Amino acid sequence: MKPIIEVQNLSKLYQIGAKEAYGSLREEIMQAITVPFRHFKSKTSNLTPNTDSDIDSTLWALKDVSFEVQEGEVVGIIGRNGAGKSTLLKILSRITEPTSGKVTMRGRVASLLEVGTGFHPELTGRENIFLNGALLGMSNAEIRKKFDEIVAFAEIEKFLDTPVKRYSSGMYVRLAFAVAAHLEPEILIIDEVLAVGDAQFQKKCLGKMGEVGKEGKTVLFVSHNMAAVRQLCSRALVLESGEVAADNNSSKGVEYYLQSGNKIQNAESLEDIIRNLPPDPVFKLEGIALTQNGQRVEQHVENGSPLEIEIHYSVFQKTTGLRVYFDLCDDQDILLFRSFHDEDNEGIPTVVPGHYVSKAVIPADMLAPVKYELRIFATIFNVRTFFSDGIVIPLNVERTGKANKAYLIEPIRGKLAPILHWRTDKAGK
Repeated sequence: MKPIIEVQNLSKLYQIGAKEAYGSLREEIMQAITVPFRHFKSKTSNLTPNTDSDIDSTLWALKDVSFEVQEGEVVGIIGRNGAGKSTLLKILSRITEPTSGKVTMRGRVASLLEVGTGFHPELTGRENIFLNGALLGMSNAEIRKKFDEIVAFAEIEKFLDTPVKRYSSGMYVRLAFAVAAHLEPEILIIDEVLAVGDAQFQKKCLGKMGEVGKEGKTVLFVSHNMAAVRQLCSRALVLESGEVAADNNSSKGVEYYLQSGNKIQNAESLEDIIRNLPPDPVFKLEGIALTQNGQRVEQHVENGSPLEIEIHYSVFQKTTGLRVYFDLCDDQDILLFRSFHDEDNEGIPTVVPGHYVSKAVIPADMLAPVKYELRIFATIFNVRTFFSDGIVIPLNVERTGKANKAYLIEPIRGKLAPILHWRTDKAGK
């Protein structure tokens, strides 16, 4: 049996500063109708840099990527920011063309990539459901059969006849995922866009993806949730700098990703990482400082002292809903907790242009003497994230806190180790 997906020597070259050309809705529909749904082969162009100046202004997002996926496989695609994950999915989803190489897809494809793709903003939720079903080659009768199930899953009954341009990003993603998962594609492609939804809906989506996989459908899943990759995927494809670095079972793939991530982070200074962030007209991260006891620290911190986190940044436009925050993750990429800079505010504030410093403190005696990753993020609520993978700072915590030193030989009992205030009284008869 032939694989349902074949990728052969796939490469994609971007001109720095150039934009992909997208047609109108009418043009996209007409193009989609003329492309067979069950047998897609990408075109090959001859875009090749010839001069040094060309090389300086280009970026190979993918370089000679080859792999196969069998029908019914659930494959996790993982990698750091800029590894080529989104570019690969856009090519597989027929949103962009490769520079060279060949893709063969033997099945109907439903994709959920970044917020804003897949639906027409002027059409209502109801109309977009039928439009997406038609583009997948389904009849009106087939779509109606699934319609109530889609609406119930998305939880947007009250807004079904509202143009989707008026939806929040969370509402948009709920409907987009419901459509993609319920309209019976042979191949389901899901990007990290699920992170926009709330925690309960993310759990619901992961459950549905598990059901789809058990039904024998093929799933490609991009995520930074390594626990979800381990749980849902039988296999993990690891991308590094546009190339396939590892292709193994999900456990081994995740382990490779975590270890290689530490090597990449350690090879580049925090200042270099911030300096190399792409420019943005709204927000610029200026610096991150970690201090304990008035002294700057880098990767090695003490659990017995407060850890102060300073995030320096500039805002260039009046912006509503700007949020700076951090995630604290363990060495298995599991989120332990998240903290936003505006937790004490009421409502959604508007920020005027200027330079800002946001500070947070992780209390003493909260961290266990284990390894963590601190990840710094900035986002505009329900609109966009500025650096999706975050600025990752490894933390190696040393035990210096107030825990009873008589029991130092005792193994660590958790990823966090807060010292709670107990009271013990002798009980009377």
